[in-house]
Amino acid sequence: MSDASTDPASASTAGAAPPSGAAPLLLLDTASLYFRAFFGVPDSVKAPDGTPVNAVRGLVDMIATLVADRRPARLVACWDDDWRPAFRVEAIGSYKAHRVAEEVPGTTGREEVPEKLLAQVPVIVEVLAAVGIARVGCPGYEADDVIGTLAAREVAAGTAPVEIVTGDRDLFQLVDDAAHVRVLYPTKGVKDLDVIDQARLAEKYGVPTGQAYADMAVLRGDPSDGLPGVRGIGEKTAVALLDRYGDLAGVLAARDSGDRGLTATQRTRLTEASDYLDVAPTVVHVVRDAPLGEVADVVPSVPTDPVALDALAERWGLRSSVDRLLTALSGLR
Repeated sequence: MSDASTDPASASTAGAAPPSGAAPLLLLDTASLYFRAFFGVPDSVKAPDGTPVNAVRGLVDMIATLVADRRPARLVACWDDDWRPAFRVEAIGSYKAHRVAEEVPGTTGREEVPEKLLAQVPVIVEVLAAVGIARVGCPGYEADDVIGTLAAREVAAGTAPVEIVTGDRDLFQLVDDAAHVRVLYPTKGVKDLDVIDQARLAEKYGVPTGQAYADMAVLRGDPSDGLPGVRGIGEKTAVALLDRYGDLAGVLAARDSGDRGLTATQRTRLTEASDYLDVAPTVVHVVRDAPLGEVADVVPSVPTDPVALDALAERWGLRSSVDRLLTALSGLR
């Protein structure tokens, strides 16, 4: 998902390659992970007062596992300051509209989130702060955009490879072997990660690059995000068109020139979808230049606020999960 002024391909062309074997910058799509934790860990996991803490405990355990297994040099929990940014809604009004729980004045609405999960989000915020893990959002942007921006900065600096942990396939567009950016996609959990690089994109989706994945997503659409796509063009047809014409711009040029490689039906449907195709890249592409300040992304070897962390562990029954995370962090020293 990118603003129209940003060239999505540009992030892969800047900067030198990071040193061979360098420890990665690990970027967490935090909401994606705590949603997975909430639905994957039974809500019978509760604090001493009976409050469900399955999402909190599940997320802390996930981070502990990722730190121990991936041994990152730096770590950021990326955050949705705005889950449904105005610039995307202005482009396509249906964007995530079916997931709006209630209208909130001055915003595009509050996301429909289970109440038992909603109550746990502030606890997650407190735990991350007490541990000292950077939590970074940006007003008016989604976590995807924070991830895209931090990844682009890292690529430009050429300091370290980038590993993005997410259960959201939208972020596959950031995969770039030359820039050392890949996605770690949890299957049954973060102990079982599908490592998405360009070879894996080609194997699973038939597209050669992250940018090609984004072009395919524009054509195919995504009902879960309220994106209609082009009527009658599913994933296989989108991939075939991109394979023939190179990219979305090539497909649209073929439509406009009357290229005989398109069937009459395909040309008609692409023409009917012209208004959508004019704006869909603005919605689908991840922003690579969100206005983020400097990020203190050092992995803490000891908690920033051990007193607060101890109190949180006691109050919410998180002792074993917090201890596991602290052990993983101390093991990086």
